[in-house]
Amino acid sequence: QVHLVESGGGLVQPGGSLSLSCAGSGNRFALETMGWYRQAPGNRRDLVAHITSGGRTKLADSVKGRFSISRDNAKITVYLQMNKLKPEDTAVYYCNANEDFDLENAGPYWGQGIQVTVSS
Repeated sequence: QVHLVESGGGLVQPGGSLSLSCAGSGNRFALETMGWYRQAPGNRRDLVAHITSGGRTKLADSVKGRFSISRDNAKITVYLQMNKLKPEDTAVYYCNANEDFDLENAGPYWGQGIQVTVSS
């Protein structure tokens, strides 16, 4: 069993920064790849960033140069640092975990989601 808990969302002005955290618990071996997805109203849930336990990363083109992903394996926590935020970054952000090494596809484990709103 895997449990993912996100924290750090909120309201920020355009151009600002925000950091998200996702703490994982349960079967450590089910957390090889962790990452973030986001879903705006009426849109599908899309990949934002993935990171493996070894530090390999993949970021969506829309966030490259603005967002970064990192993780602390000892704490089983993944972080998403979001800079130069734009209104189109507004969405519910979901933490995801996969027992496989897979930078392309979502795993079966999801957090409950956390709202990020970019607005003046």
